[in-house]
Amino acid sequence: MTAATRPEAEQRADYRHFLEITTRWMDNDVYGHVNNVVYYSYFDTVVNRYLIEQDALDIHAGDTIGLVIETQCNYFASVSFPDTVTAGLRVARLGNSSVRYEVGLFRNDEERASAHGHFVHVYVDRQTRRPVPLPRALRQALEPLLHTR
Repeated sequence: MTAATRPEAEQRADYRHFLEITTRWMDNDVYGHVNNVVYYSYFDTVVNRYLIEQDALDIHAGDTIGLVIETQCNYFASVSFPDTVTAGLRVARLGNSSVRYEVGLFRNDEERASAHGHFVHVYVDRQTRRPVPLPRALRQALEPLLHTR
């Protein structure tokens, strides 16, 4: 990827929902910053907590579950323990059986993202693992997060 095509860090105002996440000592790697794999756990945390709190996802007994089929993250600035990360969430695409979630991670009170990325869930029947239409409660929970550019 050339410098001309590299995305720029986004702003907090670009997101619809926020969750503070406390970094942990074990999140730091030998280079003294949060390891890249932890950023994906922050993505999972903000999305799934939002869905659970909105009663749009029953992780234990629901008929429909979301499977991640694509992920991506761009890094702009380091985050380290004991920073607080604010995860901003929005929905870029709400399809028939899939959702593209976009997440910005903001260090402490900074307005520019330290990292941002996305992942795509395809919602499937828990038993058959075949795609199903988004349940009504899920669609209703996600519509307020829809962000068009």
